[in-house]
Amino acid sequence: MSGVDQAIQDLTDEFALLPDWEERISHVIELARTLEPLSDDERVEANRVRGCASQVWLVSERKTEAPKKLYFRGDSDAHLVRGEVAMLMRVFSGRTPGEILSIDPQALFDRLGLKEALTAQRSNGLFAMIKRIQDEARRSA
Repeated sequence: MSGVDQAIQDLTDEFALLPDWEERISHVIELARTLEPLSDDERVEANRVRGCASQVWLVSERKTEAPKKLYFRGDSDAHLVRGEVAMLMRVFSGRTPGEILSIDPQALFDRLGLKEALTAQRSNGLFAMIKRIQDEARRSA
């Protein structure tokens, strides 16, 4: 199983243990606590994700020890969205552009069982974040 598949499976397993949408939302909010906040210098317009109701910033970078991989960091001014960012970091950060682009956002969303838990506006924001990550991967490929 690839790293991407394992990360998705781990999240799927975590959500499978939570029987209802309220517990799933609580878990997403709990994941927000795992994120390191971005600096004020990183909370700039160039890093802002458009299409989200909340303020969301994503930063991508390469590391000299793994130059073929993209690493992402992100933050939001809303707890639930910060949790969504944390989930996406687990799936997408530290992957090659090819791995990032191989992920079908709708299939990921469906597999995690978030369809019932998120409003249409929240779902659109999550897809906007995934699109931004995949756009970064396309530019870097």
